[in-house]
Amino acid sequence: MASSITHRFVDVNGVRLHIAEQGQGPLVLLLHGWPESWYSWRHQIGALAAAGYRVVAPDQRGYARSDQPSDVGSYTLLHLVGDVIALIDELGEEQAVLVGHDWGAPVAWTTAMLRPDKVRAVAGLSIPPILPGGLVPPSITRTQYGEGFYQVYFQQPGVADAEFAKDIPTSLRRFLVGASGDNPLGKEPRPLVVPEGLGLLDTMPESPELPAWLTEEDIQVYADDFALHGEQAFTGAFNWYRNIERNNELLAPFRGRGIDVPALYVVGDRDMVTTLRGPDGLSVGDLLRGAGGPGNPMSAVAPQMRAPVVLPGCGHWTQQERPTEVNTALLDFLTGLDAPATR
Repeated sequence: MASSITHRFVDVNGVRLHIAEQGQGPLVLLLHGWPESWYSWRHQIGALAAAGYRVVAPDQRGYARSDQPSDVGSYTLLHLVGDVIALIDELGEEQAVLVGHDWGAPVAWTTAMLRPDKVRAVAGLSIPPILPGGLVPPSITRTQYGEGFYQVYFQQPGVADAEFAKDIPTSLRRFLVGASGDNPLGKEPRPLVVPEGLGLLDTMPESPELPAWLTEEDIQVYADDFALHGEQAFTGAFNWYRNIERNNELLAPFRGRGIDVPALYVVGDRDMVTTLRGPDGLSVGDLLRGAGGPGNPMSAVAPQMRAPVVLPGCGHWTQQERPTEVNTALLDFLTGLDAPATR
């Protein structure tokens, strides 16, 4: 029987990270997204540990109980990949399977691209492999969606930071519900755009009740950890967005390089990410409709990618909204890594 979740701190790559861990066996690292923490994997940790894996879920740099460096430039993808590699080494392991959601997915994909020697396999939830920089830079997205596009809005120093830190539980409640498949404004996914003169949370009104997958206790767990950073509760998290342009510049030498390890992509059909377009004009939804076909960009980036798993009715919070389906997909993927080749 798997042990219970334990918590501790580790010093890696110049930062102190909080980690949650459970189980023994091959290492699986679970990398959360924005604005979350290790707790977003609460439904996966025990299930994977019970299946025979050593599962570790860190609070990534800038988040929750982990260190929040003051320098905005300390949040590039190269720093984040460095944290992952250093964590694998600190845990005494040679390799890990990486599973990332939201921002954790670009970290996982980029780590697999840069260090396939340390990554046994990789799975991304919500965000597909957009290489080499992880996300399309603001110099492109602002022409596609305008100055109100949420990633452009986040570039303004202190603005979104203050908006979200004003009332942390309310901010988290509105955003978690608003970006889910159960949002009260309708089921069709759409890009997040902030109207002039408003804040992002103004586009996400309070829901009369929480969806079944989210409780007030869940929200409070997140809120208590973010509150540890006071008025800077979300600044470290927003600093990830403030390096998107720089990521594309720093990783330019790797343009054209792909992911050479087994890969899996899981996304909800109500996730707003499915509506976002790349520089080529194709949306994530377009890629999914053509996944596996000749010349499909997703297959070209990760030749060993399994067939994408699309979850009906699921919004952005993949592993929280559909824990059973996500656990099944991950366990099938992990089991397949050890299965003998059939071709």
